[in-house]
This record gives sequence, structure tokens and C-alpha cells, in this order.
Amino acid sequence: MFSDSKIWVANSASGERLYLEPSMANRHGIIAGATGTGKTITMKVLAESFSDMGVPVFFSDVKGDLSGMCTPGVDSEDMQKRIEKFGIENFTYKNYPTRFWDIFGENGNNVRVTVSDMGPTLLAKLFELTDVQAGVLNIVFRVADEQGLELIDLKDLRAMVSFVGENRAEFSVEYGNVTVQSIGAIQRALLKFEDEGGSNVFGEPMLDIRDFIRTDINGRGYINILSSVRIIQSPAAYASFLLWMLSELFEKLPEVGDVEKPRLVFFFDEAHMLFSDCSKALLQKIVQLVKLIRSKGVGVYFVTQSPSDIPDEVLAQLSNRVQHGLRAYTPSEQKAVRAAANAFRENPEFNTQDALMALGTGEALVSFLDKKGIPSIVENAKILPPQSLMGAAAEETVAKVIQTDEFALKYNEEIDRETAYEIIMAAKKKIEEEKAAEEELKAAQEAEKKAEAERLKAEAEEQKRLAAEERERKKAQAEEQKKLAAEEREEKKRKAAEEKEAQKAQKEKDKKKKEVSKAAQKAVTSATSSVARSVSTNMVNSLLGGKQTSAQTMAKRAATNALSSVMRTGATAIIRGFFGTKK
Repeated sequence: MFSDSKIWVANSASGERLYLEPSMANRHGIIAGATGTGKTITMKVLAESFSDMGVPVFFSDVKGDLSGMCTPGVDSEDMQKRIEKFGIENFTYKNYPTRFWDIFGENGNNVRVTVSDMGPTLLAKLFELTDVQAGVLNIVFRVADEQGLELIDLKDLRAMVSFVGENRAEFSVEYGNVTVQSIGAIQRALLKFEDEGGSNVFGEPMLDIRDFIRTDINGRGYINILSSVRIIQSPAAYASFLLWMLSELFEKLPEVGDVEKPRLVFFFDEAHMLFSDCSKALLQKIVQLVKLIRSKGVGVYFVTQSPSDIPDEVLAQLSNRVQHGLRAYTPSEQKAVRAAANAFRENPEFNTQDALMALGTGEALVSFLDKKGIPSIVENAKILPPQSLMGAAAEETVAKVIQTDEFALKYNEEIDRETAYEIIMAAKKKIEEEKAAEEELKAAQEAEKKAEAERLKAEAEEQKRLAAEERERKKAQAEEQKKLAAEEREEKKRKAAEEKEAQKAQKEKDKKKKEVSKAAQKAVTSATSSVARSVSTNMVNSLLGGKQTSAQTMAKRAATNALSSVMRTGATAIIRGFFGTKK
């Protein structure tokens, strides 16, 4: 509660009011305690007081119960008893100017960040990369920066990682080894983050962190509530995003030095997630931020279960402390309780460690810096009740606040301009088109070459066919000539045979004729001889007359023979002439 120009947080056991000095609020602080001990109420009481004094507040709502800040609290008998116990006069329930934000754009104005703005260090934590993989991611960012490629959203980063992977041989020479395994691991981390809804985180318009630093018309600081119920399921994403916000505040806000009151108070709930598996480089960055952001007028309050969740380098910077009850059932928990107790400036009236173990809900050990910046002695105190609603506001109330928010139009419509993805894809498309054109030209040349080969082949085949036809024709001609020759030979043979047969028949005919002639001649000759002999005999007999002597008989026989021979010779000549036989 804002009272006497100071932040009234609690009352000590003796009834003394415990104040947080506004001029010391940017010296940072810690609100710690086991689950259910009242850390959320303490945050709300502080946030309400900061708002009333005109200081904007940011905190993340990891349980969904901080939306009640936009609604007045509800009176009850228990609340009246608490108010009376604290001696609060004119206690009023009231709402506070509240602005809702949501990384996923579901329960508030869409909060986006560009990939380039978050940077490789936070992204390495966000994607839970190893040191080697984080080194490759640094190379990706370096190449993108040197080639003027903006990394705005996840598709830009994915395209850039692929580009570096595809050209890793070239980049490995200049920047260091880029392995296929590291590229694959980064791409898998991107895919996993995108499947979890991370694509909404990166993009434009990017959140202008200075929009958190606003006051309403009454001068009260806006309470900026980031809906974190969903993103808290991914601790690395939650921690990375809130750390980016702190980085943005550090980079965007000017130096103001020591101020009467903070320009903004930043509550980092579930802070232990920020330091889980935190690399040395990231831890150095956090320590640097916590040390230096005070000079920008920003107070950072880490909210966690145990101070041991916070590294000593950071814990040493947290001067304002509200320690709710701790439970110690194990040796490590008992050690944490001792460490938490020893962090306070001792109060001689009680044992800090014992008191810490005995604190109930709404009670805490409190120590703030005084006006001189000296930690006060620890007090066993009870935290004041909030003036706004304890718990979540009605959904329709939250929806109305979101709909009437002046930043709804600024952040809820995404902008997608030409960045790394579009440029790389256009370059790839151009290369593919050139490759396609080259392939098309090559294909055309191959087709032309093939067509020419086919033409030559066809010509060769045609020539071969014609040659074959010519050979067949010549073969057929040869066969025909051979056939004709054979037929001619057969004809000659036939004619020769016929001639031979004719000759033979002629010979036979001549032979028969000769035989007939010879027979006829013989017969004629015989007949002639007989006639000639008979005629000769008759002529001789006529000449010689009657009986003859032996001498006459002999003369007669001789004359008959001679005359018969003469007549036979003449007859033979006549017959030969008749039959045409040679002599």
C-alpha cells in the first residue's frame, strides 16, 4: 500500500510498519518461499503500491491468478479482521490500470520478438543447444548479418540455417567448422519449438518494451501482465523470453542514475528457470544486466522458492528481501534454509533460522534498504492484504480490458515483409529456374542430339535396308539367273536328250530302214538272183537247146552263172537306187 510517499509492505511482530523506500526500489530484490506461503500476495501488494506511486510494473502470470489486478477486491469477514489487525484506516478495494500481454496472442496483446533481436545467446538457451551447436548458431547469425539478411521469424532462421548448412564447406573455412550434425540439431530444435506454438513468438511488429512504461489518466502506473500459463510449460522458452525483455529494457532505456522512484519494476516469477542449465556466457550476461540495469531506472525482483535457486553473483545484487517460509526435510533443504537465514542482517530478538522454519502463510522475514542504502535488520512480519481481487478476474472482464486496449491494433495484426526467408527462397528459386533452364537447354540439346542420332540411325537403317534389299535383289537375280541357267541347262540337256533320243530313234529308224532295206534288198537280190538265174538258165537253155554234153553242161552252167551275175549286179544297182543306199 502506498502511504506517506513510501511503499508500506508489512508490519513487524511489534506492529511497526515496514516500508520499501521508492528511491531504493531499483536496487532489486528477491521474494522467496515455499509453494503456498504467500509470494503471489506479496507481489500484488508491491505492484499495487508501485502503480499508485506512478511506477509501471511488469510481471508474468504463471498460474493465471494475477488477472484480478483489474478488478476491485471483495470484502469479507476475514479481510475485515486482517485490515483491523494492521490498523489500516480508510482501506478501499480498487482495481488497477492493467494491460494484458500474451506471447501466443490468446489472452492479451500479441508479444513478438524478432529472431535477430533476441540473438544467438538467448536462442541457444531457448532451443537448449550444446556449446558446439550454439557456436554454429553464432556463425548463422554472423553470415546473415554480413549478407544483409534480416532474421525476423522462425522461417527466416530455418532458411538461414539451411543456407549455411548447404554451403558449410565455404563457411567452415572462414568461420570455423560447421557440421551436418549441428545443423540438424538446430533444425530439430526449431521444429520442436514450432510444434509447441513457438511460431507466434517471433515476428513483427516486435514489442516496443517502452510501451510497458505507461501511466493512466490518473497518473497510476500500468500493471503489465504477461500470460505465462502456456509458455511456462517450456521453461527454457519462458526464461529466454523474460531475459530478452530485460535485455531490451537495458538497451532501449537511457541512463538516469539514481532516481526518486523507478521507471519500471520487473518481477521475474519462477526465476529458478532462468538459471537452469545456464551456460557461463549467459550467466555473465544476466549478472551484467542486473548490475547495470539499475542505472536505467529499472528494479528487478526475482521470485522463486529458495534463494539457493539464484546464483551467488546475482543474489549479491538483490538488496530488498522478502523471505516467506521454507520447509526443510532433507539435508540439502536444511542447508538452503541456513543460507537464507544467514543472508539477512541478524535481529537479536529472534533466531532467524528458527523463525524462517516457523513462518505461516502471509508471514515473511523482511529486510529493505533504508534511505542510505543500508539493509535493515530482519523483521518477522505479516504482509498486508491487496486492494485488488485476490485470484483471477472473470473472463468477460479480462476480455473487455483486452478489447479496449489502445495497443490492440498495434500488436495484434502480424506483418510479414521480405526478409531472409523470402530473399533466400527467391535466390533458390532463381537458381532452380536457371538450373531448370539449363536442364531444359541440356534436355533440348540431348533431344536434338538424340533426334540427330535417331535420324542418322534411321538413315543407316534405311541404307542397310536398301543394301539388304539390293543384296536380296541381286541374290534373287542371281537365283533367277541360276534358275534360268539351270533351266537352260535342263533345256539343253532335255534337247540334247531329245536329240540323242531322236538320233537314237533315227539310228533305230535308219537301222530298221537299213535292215528293211537290206532285207528288201536281200529279198530282191535273192529274188533277182533267182529270176536272173532262172532267166539266165532259160536263156542259156534256149541258146544251147536240148540235152548237152557234159562239156556243154559245164559251159551252160558257166554261162548261166555269168549271166546271172550280170543280171544280179544290175538288179542290185537298181534296188540300191530305189532304196537310196550307198554303194
